[in-house]
Amino acid sequence: MDAASLTVGFLGTGFMTQVHSRGARLAGARIAGVVGSSPAKGAAAARELRLGRGYDSVAELVSDPEIDLVHVCTPNALHAEQVRAVLAAGKHVICEKPLGVTGDEAAGLLAAAGDAVTGVPFVYRFHPLVREARARVRAGDIGTVLHVNGVYLQDWMLDPANHNWRADGDAGGPSRAFADIGSHLCDLVEFVTGDRIARVCAVKSTVYAQRGGHVVDNEDAGALLVTTTGGAIGTLLVSQVAPGRKNGLVIEIAGSAESIRFDQEQPETIWLGRATGSVLLPRDPDQLGPDAQRLSIIPAGHPQGYQDAFNAFIADTYAAVGGETSDGLPTFADGARAARLTDAFLAATDQAGWVDVVDS
Repeated sequence: MDAASLTVGFLGTGFMTQVHSRGARLAGARIAGVVGSSPAKGAAAARELRLGRGYDSVAELVSDPEIDLVHVCTPNALHAEQVRAVLAAGKHVICEKPLGVTGDEAAGLLAAAGDAVTGVPFVYRFHPLVREARARVRAGDIGTVLHVNGVYLQDWMLDPANHNWRADGDAGGPSRAFADIGSHLCDLVEFVTGDRIARVCAVKSTVYAQRGGHVVDNEDAGALLVTTTGGAIGTLLVSQVAPGRKNGLVIEIAGSAESIRFDQEQPETIWLGRATGSVLLPRDPDQLGPDAQRLSIIPAGHPQGYQDAFNAFIADTYAAVGGETSDGLPTFADGARAARLTDAFLAATDQAGWVDVVDS
């Protein structure tokens, strides 16, 4: 089966469904329909986003024999029940992160997936220059990894009047800033270095006890010290209350020979830091390795961005349904890993000490 013969459906009608559906459409899949929080919302989204038809319920959509794969883009607390319904219907599934609101919940979904093709959109992996950075670390170009530092900063929750379902622990889960964006930061660090975060020490901050008259149940920001299985040390900072930062995801990896720095808001270059002769490497396919070249879909000088990375993730996941394999495709195993890291972050903030990261 190729993408052109794939039929997909969507659960959820928000921003992420818009992003997912663009990738699905570009990949050539047929979109059967969508489920909203009510039949009326589903029907409206089907019209406005060109998503086939509105199904009245999750059960109706997953029982449609024509649908091969379902995108789960609903609030976090709904993921587990909905993913299990998709898997029980014998369909493949892409689930927005967090895969589960606890590590055990996510591990259960990983176990339940069986032979289904699964995806969790850690899409920053699909920036060509992230792949280039990873290839250079793998090749030993930077030497031994000594330390890492990273930030993921946003400001969309800066206004205390701004309430969102993610700030409600019943809908969003016990962690917000870390589970939402810290998971991306940790995934990128581990993906590029090929090393795993082994232990964390962390603090968290909830700036506003209430938002728009609603009690806030989870954190606005978190800071971590980390050690890796390979012996590196690192610092990570995540915040959704950093004025002026819209999507400031940055990682810098220092090796014994050189450093590599990637900035998601400036994804057309990576910085290669050297004791002498540091360089800014552009996304120029003629200067990149094979994996980065594959993801460079337009010539150098024509910027690629977030939606391009998302489209590549969707295309590779759909190709996996057809039996193809591609390096670096994030699956439920990666979603379960992120949930375990979130567990460790929360435990470290509660215990005010070092916590080991448990793998699923």
